[in-house]
Amino acid sequence: MARKTAAKRAKLRVKKGDKVTVITGRDKGKTGEILRVDPKRGRVLVQGVNMVKRHQSPTQTNPGGIIEREASLHVSNVAHIDPKSNQPTRVGYRIETGGRKVRFAKRSGELIDL
Repeated sequence: MARKTAAKRAKLRVKKGDKVTVITGRDKGKTGEILRVDPKRGRVLVQGVNMVKRHQSPTQTNPGGIIEREASLHVSNVAHIDPKSNQPTRVGYRIETGGRKVRFAKRSGELIDL
């Protein structure tokens, strides 16, 4: 039996709570806050973006029906929003004085981690 090799995972530069914009796909141009990050699959859940309809069967606590909720997006389809200019930006890392590693927006140089 052949052994599966683990695919190399890209380093995610996003965290829960970050403000991002969608750069491609059906919801291009929409912005929102990251609700969940799945580093294993390389996907993020963004508030109010990529809404899908789910047919929910009724339970004792839930009446059921058709509900709308967010579906995950691939992390390559979102970009950070620059805190200074509200434009999409790439993220860099810098070591601050005191040895703290912080993220910064490459467009303006503004810190993302506060």
